[in-house]
Amino acid sequence: MAELDGAATAWILASTSMVVLMTFGVAFFYGGLVRRKNVASMIALSLVSLFIVSIQWAVIGFSLSFAPSIGGVVGGLDYALLRGIGMEPLEGTSIPGVLYVAFQMAFAAITLAILTSPFAERARLTGFIAFGLLWTTLVYDPVAHWIWGGGGLHGLVERLTGATPIDFAGGLVVHTASGFSALAVALVIGPRLGFEESHIPPHSIPLTMIGGALLWFGWFGFNAGSALASDGVAGNALLVTHLAASAGAASWALASWSHGRPGSLGMISGAVAGLVAITPAAGFVGPIDSLVIGALAGFASYKALAWRLERGLDESLDAWAIHGVSGVLGSILTGVFAREGIGGVPGLLEGNPGLFAAQIVDAIVIIVYSFTVTLAIAKFVDRLVGLRVTPTEEYVGIDISQHGEEAYR
Repeated sequence: MAELDGAATAWILASTSMVVLMTFGVAFFYGGLVRRKNVASMIALSLVSLFIVSIQWAVIGFSLSFAPSIGGVVGGLDYALLRGIGMEPLEGTSIPGVLYVAFQMAFAAITLAILTSPFAERARLTGFIAFGLLWTTLVYDPVAHWIWGGGGLHGLVERLTGATPIDFAGGLVVHTASGFSALAVALVIGPRLGFEESHIPPHSIPLTMIGGALLWFGWFGFNAGSALASDGVAGNALLVTHLAASAGAASWALASWSHGRPGSLGMISGAVAGLVAITPAAGFVGPIDSLVIGALAGFASYKALAWRLERGLDESLDAWAIHGVSGVLGSILTGVFAREGIGGVPGLLEGNPGLFAAQIVDAIVIIVYSFTVTLAIAKFVDRLVGLRVTPTEEYVGIDISQHGEEAYR
């Protein structure tokens, strides 16, 4: 049994709190982007994500993700209802088992909160709750098991490429899975009323900026906390996280400047893109590498958003363009820039093309699985209870029709 590390425990206590706060960062970020009549409901979807996933995680989610594997597909029920989880460290960690459960719970919750993007301004609350529980169980938990919980995906990829793929803090588990799932939901739920007929502006850019600030701050716990230690890897992760966010903001601003004027909304969106892209790489790359990764992510997400708008696809708040695209890009670039002297794994630039290939295969598998299973879940829930409100309810606003309240008077 591993020995408990007090410094690591203190750091993960703080990191867990920071990641939980990020869910409210998503709430405010998204809340500012919708119209006044829908802001309370948009914020509420993140709160709902937090509490339904937390309950699901304690009952079965942690076990499906981290218990000994059943056929390499999903964890068994060994840890169901957190049976066997106590204050002693779990294998491979030096923090209390209950704290590791809480840290991973915060990751699962924010992943569903990110996925509220295509539900914006048209979600039926009962439909979202049903979808969220099924999605967390059938998509997030298996993907977390494959990448972090000892599932069979890494073994399969290693046999194909000769290298084991890496994902330090969730570029695939959190961002790719939620981003491409958002694309699937958008195809099922359909566009908002008047989406292609009129401009739908954000009602509060300051609220979105506040949400972005909470995300930027919380991401230090998200990435540096994933070291599960208070050490040099955590320190490096914190620095590269900040640099990637800065480069993403600058890159998006320059891209938008070339087509008009750089808006503050674009800058904070670029920062989030940079944060997403560095997530899988934070424990493996250096500071200068992170500037490149962040800058490429900001530009790629800007172009992905423009492409979505050109195609008339109402994935309303751009979880796909920012989280999905940057998550995949960051995962692949991890295979390019990984430094053996930082995370113990060399990448393409240090003569290891196998890792680069492994990252690509890993990303493809997660994209295909997340998109197809989410498409099936969304269609099932839509037929069962309905994913979206009636046109009249949508016209009145989701705040009143689903919650019986108004954000502003």
